[in-house]
Amino acid sequence: MIAPPRSSHTARTVQGRALWLGAFASLALGLVILGAGTGCTPPPRATAADLARVEEDTSLGTGDVFEVRVYGETDLSADYRVAQNGEIDFPLIGTVHVAGLEPGAVAAAIATALRDGQFLVDPHVSVIVREYNSKRVSVLGAVRNPGNYPLRSGMGVVEAVSLAGGFTSLANRDGTVITRTDGDETRRISAPVDRITGGSAADVPVRAGDIITVPERLF
Repeated sequence: MIAPPRSSHTARTVQGRALWLGAFASLALGLVILGAGTGCTPPPRATAADLARVEEDTSLGTGDVFEVRVYGETDLSADYRVAQNGEIDFPLIGTVHVAGLEPGAVAAAIATALRDGQFLVDPHVSVIVREYNSKRVSVLGAVRNPGNYPLRSGMGVVEAVSLAGGFTSLANRDGTVITRTDGDETRRISAPVDRITGGSAADVPVRAGDIITVPERLF
């Protein structure tokens, strides 16, 4: 039995499907080749060391903001910003050089000056850093306000992205990557923000000098 000839409409449909499949296959092959050629590999997940909230350098610098608390002395407890010369002006004792000192060392210096000046018999002083303006992180890519932002005490990647205005509508949130340099070694750390905010992944603390990059979705 001889099959009836295909209609011109059927032939065009089959031909169109073949062309579409061929184009899709070429696109997929191109993406594979591009990925292989540029060495695109998923960044590793954050290690236990990456997740540890440890500041490598907590010394104070120009522009940093910290709170001084003197137990039982509300008039002496206030916020201070490190001036360009590395000093603050503290009540009763005058200027105190704080640049390059750890918060604990600053607290000890203030307590010593209050005691030696016979302003207080046994002062108990604590220093809490509010903003590390001398230490910054970069947030780039698909965020509303890309740029450099001051490191805050205990800051994680979610807070850093929030400082940059949050994600754009095209952001690949789970594709967020932190580029971190430790000495001569540069590493890329995965920071899946959607999973973090959803509670299925731990927030990744950021360090001074980190570069946070948010890619756009491909489709």
